[in-house]
Amino acid sequence: MTTGLDVFDRTVQESNLWLKSLMDKLPGADRHAAYLVLRAVLHALRDRIGPDNAVHLGAQLPTLVRGIYYEGWHMHGTPTKERHKAEFLAHVGRELKGFPALDVENSVRSVFELMWEKIDIGEITKLVELFPTEVRSLWQRPGHAA
Repeated sequence: MTTGLDVFDRTVQESNLWLKSLMDKLPGADRHAAYLVLRAVLHALRDRIGPDNAVHLGAQLPTLVRGIYYEGWHMHGTPTKERHKAEFLAHVGRELKGFPALDVENSVRSVFELMWEKIDIGEITKLVELFPTEVRSLWQRPGHAA
């Protein structure tokens, strides 16, 4: 099914490619689980990096994914102060509550790997540098050691 608008059809197709890639990274995940993981990780990321950086990252995302990213955002409540890996994972875990089959750390690593693949490397490198060292360990670049 197409919408009749090229811009909508392209973003649906591109968003589906993001979900398919994420499903490949998450053992046993279906499209719905991949969506939930993508949403939870993007929200935790957005909330941690501060409004200016969040807007800059949002501009790098496909239109439909950008809508998911901004969903429910209250700019005045950011950035969060998660300085430790466990705190960041807990933030994501709160959004995945009710889906115990999803491994939170693997979910985060999978979304970050997807971002390395889909977004300009220079942009991702700048983003990673916004995080404390302990949280950066989640950002392993595909094909590189942590």
